[in-house]
Amino acid sequence: MLVSAKEMLEKAKAGHYAVGQFNINNLEWTKAILLTAQENNSPVILGVSEGAGKYMTGYKTVVGMVNGMLEELNITVPVALHLDHGSYDACYKCIEAGFSSVMFDGSHYPIEENVAKTKELVAVCKEKGLSLEAEVGSIGGEEDGVIGMGECADPDECKSIADLGVTMLAAGIGNIHGKYPENWAGLSFETLDAIQQKTGDMPLVLHGGTGIPDDMIKKAISLGVAKINVNTECQLVFAEATRKYIEEGKDLAGKGFDPRKLLAPGFEAIKAKVKEKMEIFGSIDKA
Repeated sequence: MLVSAKEMLEKAKAGHYAVGQFNINNLEWTKAILLTAQENNSPVILGVSEGAGKYMTGYKTVVGMVNGMLEELNITVPVALHLDHGSYDACYKCIEAGFSSVMFDGSHYPIEENVAKTKELVAVCKEKGLSLEAEVGSIGGEEDGVIGMGECADPDECKSIADLGVTMLAAGIGNIHGKYPENWAGLSFETLDAIQQKTGDMPLVLHGGTGIPDDMIKKAISLGVAKINVNTECQLVFAEATRKYIEEGKDLAGKGFDPRKLLAPGFEAIKAKVKEKMEIFGSIDKA
């Protein structure tokens, strides 16, 4: 059964580890992440961007697939199904479809409007038992066609959003989505520290986890980050393993063209990457 991310993240923040949000794109992704979480006794958050939700034909399809897998695969570790970078409308669609957690990305609105819309969603999520993530300061890079530079959030704005009663807060600290450019300045730990001082026990979220060096990840966790989002890295290893299989001509041997065989190396590559991330984040055996 799907759970809100609230309890798993509060435990993670108190225990100085982080829970990974691994974005799902299809059945292979979902199955690989759920099995890895179960095998490593780790809580996990399945992230769904609006684009991926559309690709999988809609949020109800996603909910049906995930709920079916929890039952058929006997998944007993805590699993949250979370809308990633949701618009105001998408949040309501996901709440209706049966998600257990949503992110409202109001970072592009003036702060007053971000506050008003977040406040409304806090009340709705509270009533239905869902966790809610809010964002302050845009995360850089490209996500579903939106390109940002990786600004640092204003700690006071973070406090004003945190005080509304959201479950977790994504704050820009120089992080970006996708691959990091050569001239990237690194994470701003001063900003993160200032934000944590103003938001107290609230779990903080690090977006754009791909390509941030492990020592920076560990330092971010020590400063209150309890949820780290990973997407690009799983896509890269999946593509690499699939390319290798085809380049070696394995799809031409026997029934190697069967999608179950063709996609198996990519599936295993996702599992290995997710496990590696869970080790770095410290969530193994924390279920």
